[in-house]
Amino acid sequence: MISLSIFARTGGAPFDGAGNMTNPGYIVTARVAIYWVNCCFQCSPVWEWLVYAKAMSNTQPSPFTFTSQRLTLSGVTWGSKEKPLIILVHGGLDQKRSWDWTARVLADDHFVVAYDLRGHGQSDWVSDGDYGVMDHVYDLAALVDELDIEISALVGHSLGGNIALRYTGLFPDRVKKLVAVEGLGPSPKMLAERDAKPFDDRLRAWIEDRQKKSARVPRALKSFEEALSRMTTAHTHLDAEQLEHLTRTGIHENEDGTFRWAYDPAAMGRSPSDIPYHDFVGLLEKITCPTWLVYGAKSWASNPQKDGRMAYLKNAQLSEYKDAGHWLHHDSFDLFIDELKVFLEG
Repeated sequence: MISLSIFARTGGAPFDGAGNMTNPGYIVTARVAIYWVNCCFQCSPVWEWLVYAKAMSNTQPSPFTFTSQRLTLSGVTWGSKEKPLIILVHGGLDQKRSWDWTARVLADDHFVVAYDLRGHGQSDWVSDGDYGVMDHVYDLAALVDELDIEISALVGHSLGGNIALRYTGLFPDRVKKLVAVEGLGPSPKMLAERDAKPFDDRLRAWIEDRQKKSARVPRALKSFEEALSRMTTAHTHLDAEQLEHLTRTGIHENEDGTFRWAYDPAAMGRSPSDIPYHDFVGLLEKITCPTWLVYGAKSWASNPQKDGRMAYLKNAQLSEYKDAGHWLHHDSFDLFIDELKVFLEG
């Protein structure tokens, strides 16, 4: 007799503070008794093992690391490397395991890769606290070179969407399809308000902000329950399963048994040495692949179809979800994943 454990998405958060699967809440245990003599013509052990293998590969990601600019960055993969590659890029102050629900679905037909941006999750922090967007683009380029596989689709959220847009504009022949979830950055109105301030005033404000963030010590959380409480207060629209999973995979345990959020506080700042906005627009205009922009009607982010920025993209379509905010891939997961699959298959 052989006993198998079949995995499914059933609720609960199956990860420890480092994001490793330990006692999965996603496990549904099914005892499969296979009697080779009495049942050899009545059941299919091969089929049972195929179900088991597929469930295992799509539920538990495989960890890996890669190097970029002398930093060690952390990633996970889902599914078979023989299938088309999809890279998922998370947003600021987030981490790779935020994509788990999306990755599990996509892994049926794709080789899915998600990684922690520098200063986030289990990736290294930079020594000077300067996290430029183009440095993140460099890291993505390093990952693509490391994988050495054609990109079937590049999917990014917020900062990750901006990184994905820039990379695709730089290397338009390497990306077949692009998804940017609220990734175009500040609206024209926000940019105009920023540019209305004298440049030296903006630089002085940046220095003051950088000093404050560099002096910050990561907040010590006494317990997982305290971290979960803070996550719940900040994201009241998420359900219990999402909150627990995002908390468990979004914290690190300190040596004294306390916890901290898994990002460098300095990563909340932005470098003043970024490329000029007209150069960013120039990169958008070089993107040739089918592009899907997704926005939440309840988000702070401006709809680019309404503010004119969508015109910079040659081959783009847009969806806006009325009941979603900035984390729309969590807020409206079922709608997002259904439309994402249609876009990828089209």
